[in-house]
Amino acid sequence: MCSGALLKCSMGVSPAPLNILPTRRVLVSGRPAATILDNIPLVNISPFGLCLSLANPAVAAATAAAFGVLTPMPCIPLIPAPWLPAAPTTLIGGAPALTNASTCLCAYGGIISVLMAGQLTTTA
Repeated sequence: MCSGALLKCSMGVSPAPLNILPTRRVLVSGRPAATILDNIPLVNISPFGLCLSLANPAVAAATAAAFGVLTPMPCIPLIPAPWLPAAPTTLIGGAPALTNASTCLCAYGGIISVLMAGQLTTTA
């Protein structure tokens, strides 16, 4: 996987791009390659529009204020652990490479997965 991959969260309402900083100098399809450590919210993982999880304090408060009617609030991902599983035999800068089967968990209960790996192949 590489920068520009499209991610989805099971508690979010819209997809978001995966952003990889070009610090490792390893490219895939001309874009920075991703590892399991590329899980930093607002740096690597962008917000998913609105959050639907009642485990998110902002959603819980807005829902309580609306007398129990689910009220989505802006998504701010909270990622406590790296992506798993990884490509065990492919290391990038000492960390296992990210694959399109990798997922990570948001502390608010969302499961973040890959919609599109961001790798594009063209034929001349």
